[in-house]
Amino acid sequence: MFQQLTPVIKNLLIVNIVFYLGSQFVPIAYNYLPVFYPDSPHFKIWQVITHMFMHDSLSISHIFFNMFSLVMFGPMIEQVLGSKRFLNFYLISGIGAWLLQMGVQGFEIFNATGSFFPLHQGLDISTLNTANPGLVQEIYTSRMLGASGAIYGVLLAFAYLFPNIPLQFLFIPVPVKAKYMIGGFILIEIYMSLSRPGDSVAHLAHVGGALFGYLLLKFWRIRKGIY
Repeated sequence: MFQQLTPVIKNLLIVNIVFYLGSQFVPIAYNYLPVFYPDSPHFKIWQVITHMFMHDSLSISHIFFNMFSLVMFGPMIEQVLGSKRFLNFYLISGIGAWLLQMGVQGFEIFNATGSFFPLHQGLDISTLNTANPGLVQEIYTSRMLGASGAIYGVLLAFAYLFPNIPLQFLFIPVPVKAKYMIGGFILIEIYMSLSRPGDSVAHLAHVGGALFGYLLLKFWRIRKGIY
């Protein structure tokens, strides 16, 4: 099966596994490779990329389900787009996921402090008199990691290109067309992001990955549902 994987999928799988195993032996990597809010003192520019290859060290299901989805859906997308364009698609979807998540957090900080970047403006966030000072502190210390944003871009692309292919999972007893199943997944993420804003799962990042994936397909003028 591994020999049958397309080139970019194979290399993404290897890189994610190497990052995951390496971070188990060098746990300090979790201080530098996940991505933080851009105004946080923990933020480094390389995190915009490296966070896509980091996964929760306490839950193997995080990396397993992301890599399972990548292997199941990614090869057909790479064959349609070509390896170079697919890699760009994957990375841009992941960056788009980060942009949406950080954008929402930025507005939360702005509402609390009157600035999107209070630390860079010399404000001491620990002494801010806000309605929810804990929220500001949490945003500055929380980290975002995982390939899920990029994976949701891949899922969206699969539903876009192969809308009528039937999919079936263990928890769904009957085959469901890709456009309905994946569309349902995205709607659930939108609902979760609105109903559980304090959730540790970055649901908005999943939505952002799908959104940027869709915009990229439209920008490239990839025809919808022709496969």
